[in-house]
Amino acid sequence: MIKRRILCAFTFAFVANCTFAQEPAAVPRGLDPAALTQADIAKATTPASLVRLAAIYKEKGDFEHLEWTLERLGTLLPNSGEIKFALAKTYALRDEKAKTYDLLLAMQKQGYAYDIANDPDFAKVKETKVWSYILDRYAETAKPSGDGKLAATLPGGDHLYDAIAHDAKRDKLLVGSVRDGRIQLLGKDGKLTDFISPGADNGLWSVYALATAPDEDALYVASTSSVYFKEFNQADFGKAGVFKFQLSTGKLLAKYLLTPDAKPRTLSSIAVGKGGAVFVADGLRNIIYRVDGDTLKPTVANPKLTSVRGLAVSGDGRKLYFSDYALGVFGVDLAAGTGFDLVYDPTKLPLGGVDGLAWYDGTLVAVQSGMAPKRVIRLRLDDDGRTVSRAVILDSGKPEFALPTVGTVDGDGFYFIANSQRAGYDSYGNPSDPSKLEAVKIYRSSLLTSWDQGGAPAKPAAPAKPAVISVSKPGGGAFSNVDGGSQSVTGN
Repeated sequence: MIKRRILCAFTFAFVANCTFAQEPAAVPRGLDPAALTQADIAKATTPASLVRLAAIYKEKGDFEHLEWTLERLGTLLPNSGEIKFALAKTYALRDEKAKTYDLLLAMQKQGYAYDIANDPDFAKVKETKVWSYILDRYAETAKPSGDGKLAATLPGGDHLYDAIAHDAKRDKLLVGSVRDGRIQLLGKDGKLTDFISPGADNGLWSVYALATAPDEDALYVASTSSVYFKEFNQADFGKAGVFKFQLSTGKLLAKYLLTPDAKPRTLSSIAVGKGGAVFVADGLRNIIYRVDGDTLKPTVANPKLTSVRGLAVSGDGRKLYFSDYALGVFGVDLAAGTGFDLVYDPTKLPLGGVDGLAWYDGTLVAVQSGMAPKRVIRLRLDDDGRTVSRAVILDSGKPEFALPTVGTVDGDGFYFIANSQRAGYDSYGNPSDPSKLEAVKIYRSSLLTSWDQGGAPAKPAAPAKPAVISVSKPGGGAFSNVDGGSQSVTGN
């Protein structure tokens, strides 16, 4: 499925894109879930098991056990706003006003603003002064902010544009189609021209991600033979690889293909670092590969990962950063071959729901499609590259942000897909309703907006005031056990 979109829809608004690498049975065979105590549930360490338990409790209307389960999930996945929101609803259904209010207010301080005014699950906690105050705070947080603007609109129809990169020499964007397998050039005038099309000469399939290496005149394409590809051939099931083209001409230069093993995979993210190092992520199997000679060599593999999304390489080429949709943002020391948790405080800066990730001037730029409101945020890292010292929201809650996903840096601008049409397709790769497929919008956020540290000039004329987030304490994640400890990634 597209970018690993198996949903954990077990209760309320918890429909986050959070699949898990391992999914053991939620309850030992023969054990009644209702017999589990709060202490039993608090010992659980596998989110997938807790997700299944929550589904059972929701179906049975056992909100006490559901509350315990969601509380434990919230501890294990502190970056997930969907879990917190589901827990707030559970508190409300149990008429626990104080817990509901405290959690909703804490979430608002984190930057969340869900649409709760007419939500029936909060019926028992409404009609109070505190509730009215919360509604006011959420309304304020939900207001659109930032001085970004719509940059271009791609043709509507059954294309599923979900890849974008920048050609610095021609000063044009490149966009790729999952459905057509085409790569097109997008000029600053908004006009599209064909560049690379799939065919017998190149063997290209669905285009899921693009990355350029201007110094070596190269375009790298992450492509998968998926059911979403209009020319899908069952004989090609499970095939995927990185295709290298000459950026200036579109000539195929090389292919780096994975060996099919009759299991689904999707190479959904790609990044190029210093010296032409190329990394590509399989969003289904949660493995990050590196182009090594003429092969793709596994570089990151950790059973705790749930849904690997964006990739970015530091400017010096020493670190690889990646996002996990449920767990947050992490790093890899490429020389040591070990992973590390990016240090930040998720109670102040939640970094779940990150789909796209990019590097710019010592900072990470993240597209948070799983945030409410959806936003683009810039993260300043300390000199060690392992700690977030400052965060600025570039654009948030804009009407164009139906489903923002991936982007690319062009000078001092960040161009990204603002309303991906992923949700408009069924599991067989067909449009659920072709008439509802919208034209894809390319949005531009300024990377200079009120950024006064580390090389970025002062703010542009008359910008909207961005939110500056305080960050301090470390947050846990894929490479830290709940009790402490750490795990390494597959060696480089």
